[in-house]
Amino acid sequence: MDGKRIEGNEVYALEMCVSILLFAPIVVSQLIPADKSKVEAWFNGIIKPVKERGKTLYLELVKAETEPRIIKVVQDGDGEFDNITKAIESVPLGNAKRVNISIGPGSYKEKIRIERNKPFITLLGDPKNMLNLTFDRTTKQYGTIDCATLTNESRFFYGGMLCIYNNAPRPDGKMVGAQAVTLRVSGDRSAFYNCNIIGFPDTLCNDNGNHFFKDCHIRGTVDFIFGSGTSLYLNSKIFVEGDLERDPKMAVIIAQARESSSEDMGYSFVHGRIIGTAKDIFLGRAWKSSPRVVYSYTEMDEIVHPGGWSSNHQPERAENCVLRRIQMQGERRNSRYTKEIRQTTIKCGS
Repeated sequence: MDGKRIEGNEVYALEMCVSILLFAPIVVSQLIPADKSKVEAWFNGIIKPVKERGKTLYLELVKAETEPRIIKVVQDGDGEFDNITKAIESVPLGNAKRVNISIGPGSYKEKIRIERNKPFITLLGDPKNMLNLTFDRTTKQYGTIDCATLTNESRFFYGGMLCIYNNAPRPDGKMVGAQAVTLRVSGDRSAFYNCNIIGFPDTLCNDNGNHFFKDCHIRGTVDFIFGSGTSLYLNSKIFVEGDLERDPKMAVIIAQARESSSEDMGYSFVHGRIIGTAKDIFLGRAWKSSPRVVYSYTEMDEIVHPGGWSSNHQPERAENCVLRRIQMQGERRNSRYTKEIRQTTIKCGS
């Protein structure tokens, strides 16, 4: 996308599309409508039953979806298991069938890890009464990679109607290793639908692989979406908490870990909304030398810093940043911010 002007009524979202990102072995760019009212119809046209598009999907996925297994988790004992961990442990290593784990309402205090050799797992909550999945470990105790409440390392994982929290104390600027990951995703072709992912710093570790988030709510303070993954966030809400105790001038959404222009990774936010209690929010910062982030058709207002991006006090990184805003909406549309939005490439700020 470097050096190309993006025009018209549709956008290539980092050349990613739902069906390509998650299911299809052949990479073909698809267009996301600029008109938000058309997005749902567009999405439903892509996500069709396996029988209708089996020839376009990975063969292993087609086979896995043929005879899915359902496991019920209910805390009162009316299911096969009373907690999520036991249900996941029941899935055999090398699993080759879709396992839909249906989880009843309630608060589940569990630290969950879905291992790489357990693909095709779905965690599905009740849309009328979403479950709460909570834990409270920090970087000091486990390290960044292993402190998450929910860790998924498996391929073709789906999560829907989940409220995921890390309830560790909010960092006060004095505690060492107080960062606490809520969700870490390294399993390729994973998807999350209608999920709330709540934390403070380091909420969502988009670690590695291709991931898709739709209709999600992601909340945090500083660098709360970070990592080396390639991900598309569609119609999702980003809530930035004010971090007044630590540093009121440094509320940052994205810390994307691309280190070279040759690396094919990045984050794309389409038809989203940025809100919160923080002020002068940076959309992202140059945590690594060559971050790539695009916000398209995203609603945002005066809480966003006029400069948009931070070079992380390393101005030499500005030349390698691919940080863009395309046809934004919000209270800043009549300010100089709008002029920056309509440029093809946006340099990092100070």
